[in-house]
Amino acid sequence: MTITAPAACFLAATALHAGFQATVTALVYPALARVPADRWTVEHDRHSRSITPLVGVVYLALAGATVWILAADRGPWSYAGAVLALGVALVTGLGAAPLHGRLASPDPVLTRRLLRVDRVRAGLAVLLLICACGVAFG
Repeated sequence: MTITAPAACFLAATALHAGFQATVTALVYPALARVPADRWTVEHDRHSRSITPLVGVVYLALAGATVWILAADRGPWSYAGAVLALGVALVTGLGAAPLHGRLASPDPVLTRRLLRVDRVRAGLAVLLLICACGVAFG
């Protein structure tokens, strides 16, 4: 079996993204949700500063790999993966990022909403990785 360079890149980028997203969903956000109110601002700011560069790298890799696979492979797995990658970007840009921006102070309702939005992103990340496996091995 031969895997093309675009397929390998797409698979690697989606695996990176899925691993990152699983870590955020299972560990990072639940820990953030448990921060006491008197420490919220400091911890939320620290979280935002430390995760932003990593988010940039992961999402740029995913975007670049998605564009490359669409240019190289017009198969159904590639199209499905591109739709899911767009979905991840939309849920992040229209859901998670604005919620983070509104969490300057502790708000249990917004925090629960962020956790729900984040679980959607995790589900999309898994489906996206499945599509990348379809591109690479299907």
